[in-house]
Parts: sequence; C-alpha cells; structure tokens
Amino acid sequence: MVRIASAAYPIDWFEGFDAYRAKITRWVQEAADCDLLVFPEYGAMELASLGGLEIAADLEASLHEVARHAPARDTLHAELAAAHGLHILAASGPAFEGSRPVNRAVLFGPQGRIGHQDKQIMTRFEREEWHVTGAPGLRVLDTPLGRLGVLICYDAEFPLLARALAEAGVEIILTPSCTDTVAGFNRVRVGAMARALESQCVVVHSPTVGNVAWNPAIDENRGRAAIYAPSDGFWPESGVVAEGEMDVPGWVKASVDLDLVAESRRNGRVLPFRDWAESVQSRLVD
Repeated sequence: MVRIASAAYPIDWFEGFDAYRAKITRWVQEAADCDLLVFPEYGAMELASLGGLEIAADLEASLHEVARHAPARDTLHAELAAAHGLHILAASGPAFEGSRPVNRAVLFGPQGRIGHQDKQIMTRFEREEWHVTGAPGLRVLDTPLGRLGVLICYDAEFPLLARALAEAGVEIILTPSCTDTVAGFNRVRVGAMARALESQCVVVHSPTVGNVAWNPAIDENRGRAAIYAPSDGFWPESGVVAEGEMDVPGWVKASVDLDLVAESRRNGRVLPFRDWAESVQSRLVD
C-alpha cells in the first residue's frame, strides 16, 4: 500500500530563501504521513520573487532567477525527504542546459535525488512567448514504492507518452500542472483520467491554484488536486480515488494498492492496456 499526497499549491511572494524554506518545510510536514508527495508544474516560479518586483515581472529574467536557486532548492527537498523518510516530486521549474530552459521536475527519496523528468511537449505560451523548450525523452523512476513516471501538464494530453511509460512497467504517473483557466485544467484532468483508463494505472494530478499579480507566466491558476485510477472493477466506479475542492489550496491524500494495477491489467472488466495493439492496428476503410 502506498500513501500518496497531491498538492493544490498556491504561489507566494518571498523576501528571502528562508521564507521559501519555511513554506516548503511546513507543506512537507503536513503530508509526512504519506509515502509520496507531488507538487505542481511551475510551482518553483515563486522563487522569482527573490529577485525583486522588476525581475519577477519579466518573463525572461524570472526564468533565470528561478534557475539560479535550483541547487539550494534541491538541497532543501533532499533534506526533507531524508528527514521524513518519504519521496517528493518537487514543483517543476526552468533548468538551463543550453541557451533556452527546459521545464524540469525532480524526484527525491530518503537517500537523495532519484532523477528528473523534463516536459516533452510545449504549450503555445511556452513555445511562442516564453521560449521554454521541450526535451524529448521519457524516464522510468524506480523507487521502493514502485515504478513512477512523470507527464508534466500538457504531456498528459498525449496518450502515446503514457503508453510508453506503461509498457516500461510504470504503475503511477505523476502529473504536475499549471493552468490559467478552468478549460485548461479540465483538458489536463480529462487527459489524466484517460491515461489512467488506457494504461490501467494510478495518475496523480497536482495543480497550482490562486492568483499571482507579479508574474505574467503564472498570473492565474485554476484546478483541484486529485488521484485517479481506471474504473475497471477494482477501483472506484468514477475513476476518482480522491479529489479536493476547486481552487482550494491543500493536500489531497489517498492510499493505493499497487497490486491492483497488475490485477487490473490482468483481469479487469475491460483490458485496454492489453488490447492497445488492436487499436494501433486499426485502419480507416473505404
């Protein structure tokens, strides 16, 4: 049994890194009864506040300011994961390994940094205005909890990405998101639920929530945290294991039995994971 916590996470302004440290420490402590904590996409952008109002309000400058704090942020999450004996998917943020940044989420465990996943497919805003780039290449993150994969926000809307993870044995897909409209949130939500159905696995959705006046990239945030599963006879009929209230900050928690993932794929009332090949083989006919 794995105890999971998914965050509906508000963005705050900080006068110093110690204030950020205090916030993340408090959030982790509130979910320390769980094994796996999931923070949202671009939650790290609140660190742009450390550069002051002018930096925080500038799309390009804010990326560099947040990336500058990545080592300290990684150290903090590693320390908290070790102190509480749990796994944390830290909120994603920009990482520069070339002239343009990728959107990276890093997973930490009790023994330290486990690995990271970069967002695969950029939204129009990321691609056309913010110039954040995709970094093709999915990773399987092996942990004592099970095999994890990460599909960041828009990535969850593409079934072949989840299929590749599922075929590699992933049992839990983590989906951090940042959406500025209810429609955007629902696109990711429907995608996450569909990925749970198709791959017969657990999907954890963690969004940002609330308004942010000082940064145009994350100025509005809509969503609710949730944990989804396939409605195939072994899980809730709705496919919703747990979900929070819309736009309300806090943790949503649930315990999931990963033996049911294998049982779903082997003996569900429907077997979309097994039968996927038939859909791929289908062709239009005259």
